[in-house]
Amino acid sequence: MSFGGFLESSYGTRAVGDIPYSNMPVGTLAQSRLVGPTLAKSMFTSPGLSLALQTGNEGKGELGRNGGDFETPSGRNKEDENESRSGSDNMDGGSGEDQDADNPPRKKRYHRHTPQQIQELESLFKECPHPDEKQRNELSKRLCLESRQVKFWFQNRRTQMKTQLERHENSILRQENDKLRAENMTIRDAMRNPICNNCGGPAMLGDVSLEEQHLRIENARLKDELDRVCALAGKFLGRPVSSMANSIPPPMPNSSLELAVGTNGFGGLSSALSSGTDFGGGVSSALSVVPSARATGVMGLERSIERSMFLELALAAMDELVKMAQSDDPLWLPSLEGGKVTLNYDEYLRVFPRCIGAKPVGFVTEATREAGMVIINSLALVETLMDSNRWAEMFPFMIARTSTTDVISSGMGGTRNGALQLMHAELQVLSPLVPVREVNFLRFCKQHAEGVWAVVDVSIDSIRENPAAPPYANCRRLPSGCVVQDMPNGYSKVTWVEHAEYDECAVHQLYRPLLNSGMGFGAQRWVATLQRQCECLAILMSSTVPTRDHTAITPSGRRSMLKLAQRMTDNFCAGVCASTVHKWNKLCPGNVGEDVRVMTRKSVDDPGEPPGVVLSAATSVWLPVSPHRVFDFLRDERLRSEWDILSNGGPMQEMAHIAKGQEHGNCVSLLRASAMNASQSSMLILQETCIDAAGSLVVYAPVDIPAMHVVMNGGDSAYVALLPSGFAIVPDGSSGSQNTTGNGSSPRSGGSLLTVAFQILVNSLPTAKLTVESVETVNNLISCTVQKIKAALHCEN
Repeated sequence: MSFGGFLESSYGTRAVGDIPYSNMPVGTLAQSRLVGPTLAKSMFTSPGLSLALQTGNEGKGELGRNGGDFETPSGRNKEDENESRSGSDNMDGGSGEDQDADNPPRKKRYHRHTPQQIQELESLFKECPHPDEKQRNELSKRLCLESRQVKFWFQNRRTQMKTQLERHENSILRQENDKLRAENMTIRDAMRNPICNNCGGPAMLGDVSLEEQHLRIENARLKDELDRVCALAGKFLGRPVSSMANSIPPPMPNSSLELAVGTNGFGGLSSALSSGTDFGGGVSSALSVVPSARATGVMGLERSIERSMFLELALAAMDELVKMAQSDDPLWLPSLEGGKVTLNYDEYLRVFPRCIGAKPVGFVTEATREAGMVIINSLALVETLMDSNRWAEMFPFMIARTSTTDVISSGMGGTRNGALQLMHAELQVLSPLVPVREVNFLRFCKQHAEGVWAVVDVSIDSIRENPAAPPYANCRRLPSGCVVQDMPNGYSKVTWVEHAEYDECAVHQLYRPLLNSGMGFGAQRWVATLQRQCECLAILMSSTVPTRDHTAITPSGRRSMLKLAQRMTDNFCAGVCASTVHKWNKLCPGNVGEDVRVMTRKSVDDPGEPPGVVLSAATSVWLPVSPHRVFDFLRDERLRSEWDILSNGGPMQEMAHIAKGQEHGNCVSLLRASAMNASQSSMLILQETCIDAAGSLVVYAPVDIPAMHVVMNGGDSAYVALLPSGFAIVPDGSSGSQNTTGNGSSPRSGGSLLTVAFQILVNSLPTAKLTVESVETVNNLISCTVQKIKAALHCEN
């Protein structure tokens, strides 16, 4: 029996507005007096665990989508534009050029596309206005349309888009023209009745020249513009900006036109920046976040308006973050747990305006704040946070994937002060019962004083509204981030604020208390992870080797082994949460429990994995045992035989050990399993264990002995094939269930949530079929492991 049917399609429908369209070419439409659709309602808008079973069908490929600039085929006249309509009528019959002069044109037959076809076409148009031939053919097959119909629809859609944008630009220019005409009348009245500056009475003829009248009116206008620029620049920099007035040369008499055209609320700032005004200290380059509204083309106008909104949102978010980090009662109220605070929402709504719109229906709010000392200085931490790759490396178990999509400002003076960028991230809790949080947000960095920095994140869903999709995902970040202050001896004090709104219905009941307590995505977890990672970096960069570490490993061998362990752990996390790092295809077999996630993918060209089809299974369970006790049990190589089938029924021996922190549980080790008989060779297992105040992790994978010898001698670890398995342990979120105290050393009472996950090579032939037996074998393996752990911890019931 094949499980190919269990693979979900990679194409999904998204609700969009029912915007009809025409599939005729623009030239034909011009002759038949029809046009395409109307614009959307707003333009801003391992070898050791190989089962040797048959594999399943590979997942379906995804449709590639590439963006492009809008282009418009020629052939439309003004009359056609005036008679545009939003009909979705598609006609059979040729254009005027195709008609025989001797034969009358045949009766035109109209067809309407279905709403589903319109949704698919609109959805693709939002992402790729210029699809290539391959994309058009694939789309036509899915929608049961001809490729020619799809091609003509996109031509007409682009034409209509440009027409609407041109109308919008004309409307703006018409308003500016009316404004200038009114100003011209004011100037003429002033010229007819000149006023003496000394006495205030009527001036004699010849006292005030026409040119002087122009200059006075223009200077008054420029002064108002300059005051707005200074106020915004001072808010952006955190210090007054008033000395630049003398450095601006007098404008020419015709500069009023330049200042008036294209103003959008940031017109003064746009004009000053476009003229190269120096704000002192290189602010001009940093504030290039708002290009002139008179940029060439309508797309430049849109981008200018959007970036102006980004800047305003970032400044408001920074103010809110600093106040949230520094304020106490009544904004933050002490909770029943010692040292913890909870947000007073009534006070919050009174003090802060909603900068990203109203909370979506069905969403709940989480707000947490945490402070701690970290072994890193403020400049190094700021550089890490502003670099997407280094940010992901600093929080490896929290960030599944991240990227910087747009750098609006890189900072000034060679620092990150004033840096503003647009980012995308996938945040995770290591459990199949908690969906990945996918967020698009602005990240803004600002230096408030010497050795004091702040980095704030805020979602941009309210600005970049997509009519083809809901205006929000499953999570929105309100102003969140950290304030960093340098302390002696290379330390810094970090105050972290995490404020988000998310859809609680998508979270399993087991994990809702964890998220409500702030240990899932809250500030406590960010600070605990940051402290552990910085401590790890400090130890690894130290020239002294901890006494427990085996001195037989060379420094280059330590680096290679740590790099291999990092890749192993990253792949484990990607398999648990099904992030987009790997192309997993989810299965829905009927013989597997609802709380077990089963996925599959092909591994062909990756030298770091055995070739074939990989099956992943993960589940989460609650244990009435403290997280610290569960962690100690699972990482103890002497107790491995109580739950691990790779132990061959006996204890394991630690062959190598690399410390990654002061806590004994933070390390990378190499274990050797006992041989069952004299003819069998021993198996090596690479294992990484991590623990901090927010949770712990045990990840392992069987590895090839000759390959590990190469790695321990400093060889390249990228060619060592492995498939990880392991456990993630977190507190259950109930009162008193936190994992450890501040240094992660003393346990507390409370239950724990245990996630168990395996990645197994089902078959080395990618073309093999996935069978029921292979899924049942993996399901039995994960169920048996959970039962053995419960029995060993005396919590079978």
